[in-house]
Amino acid sequence: MVINQRACTAEVFRTIIREGRIFMDVCIRVDSSVLIGSGHVMRCLTLANELTKNKTRVFFICRDIPGNLCTYIEQKGFEVYRLPFSHDIDSLEEKNLDANETIKVLTQIKRNVDWLIVDHYKLDIHWEIKIRAFVKKIMVIDDLADRVHDCDLLLDQNLYRDAKSRYSRLVSDSCIRLLGPQYLLIREEFEIERRKLLGHSGHIKRILVFFGGSDPFNQTVKSLHAINQMKKESFIVDVIVGKLNQNQNEIKELCRHYGFHYYCQVENIANFMLKADLSLGAGGTAIWERCFLGLPSLTIIIAENQREVTKSVSHKQALMNLGWYSEVEEKDIVEAITFLQKNPLILKNMSEKALNLVSSGRTKVTNYMIGML
Repeated sequence: MVINQRACTAEVFRTIIREGRIFMDVCIRVDSSVLIGSGHVMRCLTLANELTKNKTRVFFICRDIPGNLCTYIEQKGFEVYRLPFSHDIDSLEEKNLDANETIKVLTQIKRNVDWLIVDHYKLDIHWEIKIRAFVKKIMVIDDLADRVHDCDLLLDQNLYRDAKSRYSRLVSDSCIRLLGPQYLLIREEFEIERRKLLGHSGHIKRILVFFGGSDPFNQTVKSLHAINQMKKESFIVDVIVGKLNQNQNEIKELCRHYGFHYYCQVENIANFMLKADLSLGAGGTAIWERCFLGLPSLTIIIAENQREVTKSVSHKQALMNLGWYSEVEEKDIVEAITFLQKNPLILKNMSEKALNLVSSGRTKVTNYMIGML
Protein backbone atom coordinates (compact mmCIF):
# COMPACT_ATOMS: atom_id res chain seq x y z
CA MET A 1 0.00 0.00 0.00
CA VAL A 2 2.78 2.45 0.91
CA ILE A 3 4.67 1.56 -2.28
CA ASN A 4 1.60 2.36 -4.43
CA GLN A 5 1.11 5.61 -2.56
CA ARG A 6 4.69 6.53 -3.23
CA ALA A 7 4.47 5.72 -6.94
CA CYS A 8 1.33 7.84 -7.27
CA THR A 9 2.79 10.73 -5.28
CA ALA A 10 6.06 10.60 -7.24
CA GLU A 11 4.17 11.24 -10.50
CA VAL A 12 2.30 14.16 -8.91
CA PHE A 13 5.60 15.47 -7.57
CA ARG A 14 7.25 15.37 -11.01
CA THR A 15 4.35 17.37 -12.43
CA ILE A 16 4.67 19.96 -9.65
CA ILE A 17 8.42 20.26 -10.24
CA ARG A 18 7.78 20.95 -13.92
CA GLU A 19 5.19 23.59 -13.08
CA GLY A 20 7.33 25.21 -10.37
CA ARG A 21 4.65 24.97 -7.68
CA ILE A 22 5.09 24.36 -3.96
CA PHE A 23 4.59 20.66 -3.23
CA MET A 24 4.47 20.61 0.57
CA ASP A 25 4.14 22.95 3.52
CA VAL A 26 6.15 21.70 6.50
CA CYS A 27 6.20 23.05 10.05
CA ILE A 28 8.98 22.16 12.48
CA ARG A 29 8.40 22.51 16.24
CA VAL A 30 11.79 22.52 17.96
CA ASP A 31 13.57 24.39 20.76
CA SER A 32 17.16 25.20 21.70
CA SER A 33 18.78 26.75 24.76
CA VAL A 34 21.91 26.55 26.87
CA LEU A 35 20.53 23.45 28.63
CA ILE A 36 18.75 21.87 25.66
CA GLY A 37 21.72 22.53 23.39
CA SER A 38 21.72 23.09 19.64
CA GLY A 39 21.58 19.51 18.38
CA HIS A 40 17.81 19.36 17.86
CA VAL A 41 17.79 22.55 15.80
CA MET A 42 20.82 21.55 13.75
CA ARG A 43 19.38 18.21 12.65
CA CYS A 44 16.04 19.86 11.88
CA LEU A 45 17.84 22.44 9.75
CA THR A 46 19.52 19.61 7.86
CA LEU A 47 16.13 18.09 7.09
CA ALA A 48 14.64 21.52 6.30
CA ASN A 49 17.37 22.24 3.75
CA GLU A 50 16.79 18.88 2.07
CA LEU A 51 13.04 19.46 1.97
CA THR A 52 13.44 22.85 0.27
CA LYS A 53 15.14 21.08 -2.63
CA ASN A 54 11.85 19.25 -3.15
CA LYS A 55 9.58 22.26 -3.68
CA THR A 56 8.74 22.39 0.01
CA ARG A 57 8.09 25.51 2.08
CA VAL A 58 9.41 25.05 5.62
CA PHE A 59 8.83 27.21 8.67
CA PHE A 60 9.76 26.80 12.34
CA ILE A 61 7.90 27.29 15.61
CA CYS A 62 10.30 27.82 18.52
CA ARG A 63 9.94 29.02 22.07
CA ASP A 64 11.61 32.31 22.94
CA ILE A 65 13.84 31.07 25.77
CA PRO A 66 17.40 32.08 26.78
CA GLY A 67 19.96 30.66 24.38
CA ASN A 68 17.48 30.08 21.56
CA LEU A 69 18.69 29.88 17.95
CA CYS A 70 15.72 31.64 16.34
CA THR A 71 17.87 34.31 14.71
CA TYR A 72 20.31 31.67 13.46
CA ILE A 73 17.45 29.73 11.85
CA GLU A 74 16.24 32.93 10.19
CA GLN A 75 19.75 33.61 8.90
CA LYS A 76 19.53 30.21 7.21
CA GLY A 77 16.53 31.45 5.27
CA PHE A 78 13.57 30.06 7.23
CA GLU A 79 10.62 31.79 8.86
CA VAL A 80 10.47 31.43 12.64
CA TYR A 81 7.33 31.97 14.73
CA ARG A 82 8.28 32.55 18.35
CA LEU A 83 6.22 31.22 21.24
CA PRO A 84 6.25 33.28 24.48
CA PHE A 85 8.88 32.66 27.15
CA SER A 86 8.17 29.71 29.47
CA HIS A 87 10.38 28.09 32.09
CA ASP A 88 9.74 24.49 31.02
CA ILE A 89 7.20 22.00 29.64
CA ASP A 90 6.81 19.34 32.29
CA SER A 91 3.19 19.19 33.41
CA LEU A 92 0.18 18.23 31.30
CA GLU A 93 -1.07 21.78 31.73
CA GLU A 94 2.17 23.16 30.27
CA LYS A 95 2.00 20.72 27.34
CA ASN A 96 -1.58 21.78 26.63
CA LEU A 97 -0.53 25.42 26.75
CA ASP A 98 2.30 24.73 24.29
CA ALA A 99 -0.12 22.90 21.99
CA ASN A 100 -2.64 25.75 22.13
CA GLU A 101 0.06 28.32 21.35
CA THR A 102 1.27 26.20 18.44
CA ILE A 103 -2.29 25.83 17.13
CA LYS A 104 -2.71 29.60 17.35
CA VAL A 105 0.28 30.05 15.04
CA LEU A 106 -0.98 27.38 12.63
CA THR A 107 -4.42 28.99 12.38
CA GLN A 108 -3.15 32.55 12.08
CA ILE A 109 -0.77 31.86 9.18
CA LYS A 110 -3.55 30.02 7.32
CA ARG A 111 -1.47 27.34 5.64
CA ASN A 112 -2.48 23.76 4.95
CA VAL A 113 0.39 22.05 6.76
CA ASP A 114 1.21 18.72 5.15
CA TRP A 115 3.73 17.63 7.76
CA LEU A 116 4.35 18.79 11.30
CA ILE A 117 7.78 17.66 12.48
CA VAL A 118 8.28 17.72 16.25
CA ASP A 119 11.76 17.30 17.74
CA HIS A 120 11.29 17.88 21.46
CA TYR A 121 11.87 15.63 24.47
CA LYS A 122 9.07 17.26 26.50
CA LEU A 123 6.25 16.79 23.95
CA ASP A 124 4.28 13.55 23.63
CA ILE A 125 0.92 12.04 22.66
CA HIS A 126 -1.06 14.58 24.72
CA TRP A 127 0.43 17.42 22.68
CA GLU A 128 0.23 15.54 19.38
CA ILE A 129 -3.46 14.63 19.79
CA LYS A 130 -4.34 18.30 20.20
CA ILE A 131 -2.35 19.24 17.07
CA ARG A 132 -3.63 16.35 14.94
CA ALA A 133 -6.69 18.18 13.52
CA PHE A 134 -4.57 21.09 12.24
CA VAL A 135 -2.06 19.14 10.11
CA LYS A 136 -2.20 16.26 7.64
CA LYS A 137 0.69 14.19 9.01
CA ILE A 138 2.88 14.20 12.11
CA MET A 139 6.52 13.15 12.21
CA VAL A 140 8.44 12.73 15.48
CA ILE A 141 12.22 12.83 15.77
CA ASP A 142 13.21 11.07 18.98
CA ASP A 143 15.97 9.04 20.59
CA LEU A 144 14.73 8.57 24.14
CA ALA A 145 11.88 6.09 23.57
CA ASP A 146 10.45 7.10 26.94
CA ARG A 147 6.96 8.36 26.01
CA VAL A 148 3.97 7.47 23.83
CA HIS A 149 3.42 9.25 20.49
CA ASP A 150 0.55 9.81 18.10
CA CYS A 151 2.51 10.11 14.84
CA ASP A 152 2.58 8.78 11.30
CA LEU A 153 6.36 8.65 10.97
CA LEU A 154 9.03 8.28 13.64
CA LEU A 155 12.74 8.83 13.10
CA ASP A 156 15.43 7.69 15.51
CA GLN A 157 18.82 7.84 13.79
CA ASN A 158 20.75 6.36 16.71
CA LEU A 159 22.19 2.91 17.26
CA TYR A 160 20.64 0.70 19.94
CA ARG A 161 20.85 -3.02 20.62
CA ASP A 162 17.07 -3.22 21.00
CA ALA A 163 16.25 -0.92 18.07
CA LYS A 164 13.47 -3.07 16.59
CA SER A 165 11.48 -3.42 19.81
CA ARG A 166 12.34 -0.01 21.24
CA TYR A 167 9.15 1.77 20.12
CA SER A 168 6.81 -1.23 19.86
CA ARG A 169 4.57 -0.01 22.69
CA LEU A 170 5.06 3.69 22.11
CA VAL A 171 3.61 4.16 18.61
CA SER A 172 0.77 2.54 16.66
CA ASP A 173 1.37 -0.42 14.34
CA SER A 174 0.60 1.83 11.37
CA CYS A 175 3.40 4.26 12.26
CA ILE A 176 6.38 4.01 9.90
CA ARG A 177 9.57 3.70 11.94
CA LEU A 178 12.92 4.78 10.49
CA LEU A 179 15.44 3.43 12.96
CA GLY A 180 19.22 3.44 12.93
CA PRO A 181 22.21 5.41 11.59
CA GLN A 182 21.33 4.54 7.98
CA TYR A 183 18.75 7.34 8.34
CA LEU A 184 21.29 9.85 9.62
CA LEU A 185 20.35 13.50 9.00
CA ILE A 186 23.82 14.53 7.95
CA ARG A 187 24.50 17.89 6.31
CA GLU A 188 25.63 17.99 2.70
CA GLU A 189 29.00 19.45 3.69
CA PHE A 190 29.84 16.15 5.39
CA GLU A 191 29.10 14.19 2.23
CA ILE A 192 31.43 16.49 0.29
CA GLU A 193 34.24 16.02 2.83
CA ARG A 194 33.69 12.26 3.00
CA ARG A 195 34.57 12.00 -0.68
CA LYS A 196 38.00 13.44 0.17
CA LEU A 197 38.86 10.76 2.76
CA LEU A 198 42.20 9.05 2.26
CA GLY A 199 42.02 6.66 5.22
CA HIS A 200 43.36 7.07 8.73
CA SER A 201 47.11 6.73 9.19
CA GLY A 202 46.82 5.63 12.84
CA HIS A 203 49.02 8.51 14.01
CA ILE A 204 47.88 11.53 16.03
CA LYS A 205 49.15 14.87 14.77
CA ARG A 206 46.00 17.00 14.95
CA ILE A 207 43.30 16.97 17.66
CA LEU A 208 39.84 18.51 17.44
CA VAL A 209 38.07 19.58 20.65
CA PHE A 210 34.34 20.26 20.26
CA PHE A 211 31.67 19.63 22.91
CA GLY A 212 28.60 20.89 21.09
CA GLY A 213 26.81 24.20 20.91
CA SER A 214 26.66 24.94 24.63
CA ASP A 215 28.95 22.53 26.58
CA PRO A 216 27.03 23.26 29.82
CA PHE A 217 29.53 21.42 32.03
CA ASN A 218 32.63 23.01 30.49
CA GLN A 219 34.34 19.83 29.33
CA THR A 220 36.28 21.89 26.80
CA VAL A 221 38.44 23.50 29.50
CA LYS A 222 39.13 20.13 31.13
CA SER A 223 40.24 18.73 27.77
CA LEU A 224 42.52 21.69 27.03
CA HIS A 225 44.28 21.32 30.39
CA ALA A 226 44.76 17.61 29.71
CA ILE A 227 46.19 18.07 26.20
CA ASN A 228 48.51 20.81 27.46
CA GLN A 229 50.06 18.31 29.86
CA MET A 230 51.40 16.53 26.77
CA LYS A 231 53.42 19.54 25.56
CA LYS A 232 56.27 17.45 24.21
CA GLU A 233 53.92 15.88 21.67
CA SER A 234 53.43 19.19 19.77
CA PHE A 235 49.90 18.43 18.60
CA ILE A 236 48.04 20.87 16.41
CA VAL A 237 44.87 21.52 18.43
CA ASP A 238 41.67 23.01 16.97
CA VAL A 239 39.15 24.15 19.59
CA ILE A 240 35.59 24.94 18.51
CA VAL A 241 32.82 26.36 20.70
CA GLY A 242 29.21 27.12 19.86
CA LYS A 243 27.59 30.52 20.26
CA LEU A 244 25.65 29.16 23.28
CA ASN A 245 28.86 28.34 25.19
CA GLN A 246 28.96 30.52 28.30
CA ASN A 247 32.69 29.98 28.84
CA GLN A 248 33.87 31.40 25.51
CA ASN A 249 36.18 34.03 27.02
CA GLU A 250 37.92 31.56 29.34
CA ILE A 251 38.39 29.06 26.51
CA LYS A 252 39.67 31.72 24.12
CA GLU A 253 42.24 32.89 26.68
CA LEU A 254 43.37 29.32 27.39
CA CYS A 255 43.85 28.68 23.67
CA ARG A 256 45.96 31.83 23.38
CA HIS A 257 48.03 30.78 26.40
CA TYR A 258 48.52 27.16 25.25
CA GLY A 259 49.04 27.94 21.57
CA PHE A 260 45.85 26.20 20.41
CA HIS A 261 43.58 27.40 17.59
CA TYR A 262 40.27 28.88 18.79
CA TYR A 263 37.07 29.10 16.70
CA CYS A 264 33.48 30.07 17.55
CA GLN A 265 30.33 28.89 15.74
CA VAL A 266 32.06 27.67 12.57
CA GLU A 267 30.14 26.81 9.42
CA ASN A 268 32.67 24.28 8.13
CA ILE A 269 33.08 21.86 11.03
CA ALA A 270 33.13 18.93 8.60
CA ASN A 271 36.41 20.23 7.22
CA PHE A 272 37.87 20.43 10.73
CA MET A 273 36.80 16.81 11.32
CA LEU A 274 38.34 15.73 8.03
CA LYS A 275 41.72 17.22 8.97
CA ALA A 276 41.77 15.84 12.53
CA ASP A 277 43.31 12.54 13.62
CA LEU A 278 41.46 12.41 16.94
CA SER A 279 38.52 14.23 18.48
CA LEU A 280 37.42 14.96 22.03
CA GLY A 281 33.68 15.54 22.24
CA ALA A 282 30.33 14.79 23.79
CA GLY A 283 28.00 11.88 23.19
CA GLY A 284 25.27 13.72 21.30
CA THR A 285 24.52 14.22 17.61
CA ALA A 286 28.19 14.95 16.90
CA ILE A 287 28.92 11.23 17.44
CA TRP A 288 27.38 10.54 14.05
CA GLU A 289 29.13 13.42 12.33
CA ARG A 290 32.47 12.11 13.57
CA CYS A 291 31.60 8.56 12.57
CA PHE A 292 30.48 9.68 9.11
CA LEU A 293 33.99 11.03 8.49
CA GLY A 294 35.74 8.13 10.21
CA LEU A 295 37.11 10.38 12.95
CA PRO A 296 38.19 8.41 16.06
CA SER A 297 36.98 10.07 19.23
CA LEU A 298 37.33 10.12 22.98
CA THR A 299 33.73 10.63 24.03
CA ILE A 300 32.51 12.09 27.32
CA ILE A 301 28.84 11.63 28.24
CA ILE A 302 27.30 14.93 29.37
CA ALA A 303 23.58 14.03 29.39
CA GLU A 304 21.50 11.00 30.38
CA ASN A 305 20.11 10.56 26.88
CA GLN A 306 23.68 10.12 25.59
CA ARG A 307 24.52 7.11 27.78
CA GLU A 308 22.96 4.30 25.79
CA VAL A 309 23.98 5.41 22.32
CA THR A 310 27.56 6.15 23.43
CA LYS A 311 27.81 2.66 24.92
CA SER A 312 26.34 1.10 21.78
CA VAL A 313 28.79 2.84 19.46
CA SER A 314 31.64 2.02 21.84
CA HIS A 315 30.54 -1.64 21.75
CA LYS A 316 31.02 -1.48 17.97
CA GLN A 317 34.57 -0.17 18.64
CA ALA A 318 33.80 3.03 16.71
CA LEU A 319 34.72 5.36 19.60
CA MET A 320 36.36 5.25 23.04
CA ASN A 321 33.88 5.97 25.84
CA LEU A 322 35.53 7.83 28.74
CA GLY A 323 32.31 7.79 30.79
CA TRP A 324 30.15 10.28 32.69
CA TYR A 325 31.55 13.82 32.63
CA SER A 326 31.82 14.30 36.42
CA GLU A 327 33.84 11.10 36.74
CA VAL A 328 36.30 11.90 33.95
CA GLU A 329 39.50 13.59 35.12
CA GLU A 330 42.28 15.23 33.15
CA LYS A 331 44.55 12.24 33.77
CA ASP A 332 41.97 9.94 32.14
CA ILE A 333 42.13 12.00 28.96
CA VAL A 334 45.94 12.01 29.00
CA GLU A 335 46.02 8.23 29.52
CA ALA A 336 43.56 7.62 26.67
CA ILE A 337 45.50 9.76 24.20
CA THR A 338 48.77 8.11 25.26
CA PHE A 339 47.23 4.65 24.80
CA LEU A 340 46.06 5.46 21.27
CA GLN A 341 49.46 6.93 20.41
CA LYS A 342 51.08 3.64 21.36
CA ASN A 343 48.46 1.61 19.48
CA PRO A 344 48.05 3.11 15.98
CA LEU A 345 46.30 -0.02 14.68
CA ILE A 346 43.53 0.42 17.27
CA LEU A 347 43.09 4.03 16.18
CA LYS A 348 42.97 3.02 12.51
CA ASN A 349 40.48 0.25 13.27
CA MET A 350 38.28 2.70 15.20
CA SER A 351 38.18 4.93 12.13
CA GLU A 352 37.17 2.07 9.83
CA LYS A 353 34.49 0.83 12.22
CA ALA A 354 33.02 4.32 12.47
CA LEU A 355 32.89 4.77 8.70
CA ASN A 356 31.08 1.47 8.19
CA LEU A 357 28.47 2.28 10.83
CA VAL A 358 26.65 5.17 9.14
CA SER A 359 25.27 6.43 5.85
CA SER A 360 23.43 9.56 4.79
CA GLY A 361 19.66 9.38 5.34
CA ARG A 362 18.43 12.84 4.31
CA THR A 363 17.05 11.72 0.97
CA LYS A 364 15.61 8.51 2.42
CA VAL A 365 13.65 10.45 5.04
CA THR A 366 12.30 13.06 2.62
CA ASN A 367 11.30 10.32 0.17
CA TYR A 368 9.22 8.66 2.90
CA MET A 369 7.56 11.97 3.69
CA ILE A 370 6.69 12.56 0.05
CA GLY A 371 5.51 9.01 -0.43
CA MET A 372 3.19 9.06 2.56
CA LEU A 373 1.10 12.04 1.43
